[in-house]
Amino acid sequence: MSNKPTYLTVKDHSVSGQEFQLVYNEELGMLETFPQPEGEKLSEYYKSEDYISHTDAKRNLFEKVYHLVRTISLKRKLKLINSFQTEEKALLDIGCGTGDFLEIAKSNNWNVVGVEPDEKARKIANSKTNNSVFDIKHLETLKKNSFDVITLWHVLEHLPNLEMHVKLFKHLLKPNGTLVIAVPNFKSYDAQHYKNFWAAYDVPRHLWHFSKTSVEKLFHEEQLKLVNTLPMKFDAYYVSLLSEKYKSGFMNPIKAFWIGWRSNLKGNRSKEFSSHIYLLKQEKT
Repeated sequence: MSNKPTYLTVKDHSVSGQEFQLVYNEELGMLETFPQPEGEKLSEYYKSEDYISHTDAKRNLFEKVYHLVRTISLKRKLKLINSFQTEEKALLDIGCGTGDFLEIAKSNNWNVVGVEPDEKARKIANSKTNNSVFDIKHLETLKKNSFDVITLWHVLEHLPNLEMHVKLFKHLLKPNGTLVIAVPNFKSYDAQHYKNFWAAYDVPRHLWHFSKTSVEKLFHEEQLKLVNTLPMKFDAYYVSLLSEKYKSGFMNPIKAFWIGWRSNLKGNRSKEFSSHIYLLKQEKT
């Protein structure tokens, strides 16, 4: 039993059907999945043909929407990293899935390295990047201050040993480099609307559930300063699409679009979107 207050009880809708608690970490202002499976037990929750970031499949409406959005998002991600002042265009993408972001970055003269724990996804990624993708243990072999840009696109929420990983990112980032973190935001309108059916909770694969406050506090502890926050407006639509499926048993695209649209409309006022991209840089000493 956790000694932290329970915020919600949420079901694993995509793999096990088990229930997990979301407990509130008051110090950082974020939610934590409880209990958190470890090691091999955690990896069992990823063993599903429906785990979308590990496949290039387009078998149903959700997968087709996901891949359409991903194509548009890839161009926006590339535009974002191209806007940074870099020395060598050295990019590390952690949790790169099937390697599409690395592929487009490599084709635009970035020197890329990827890390992906899933063997099947890693094999697909390596076919696109000339074998530039490695298992997670490879992170330990990389040199200090090696990368101009380190990206985690919806990956931080999956990582155990959170503080250890934050220290590692700081270690690998060049002094003037940029850390790019994209995560869901549990304070968004769509999260508040769908509550325990909100697909972006995705327990227990998502171990942590962030707000802007928690990201700022977490990285400040390692002298990494939040310099900008950007919305990921497409996330509201496909998260709502999947949330509708969990809530009512079918996708219900019209209602999902309405909730996604309302979430973005309210986000324009509150600055609380379904997902955010956080840009962090080392604090000047």
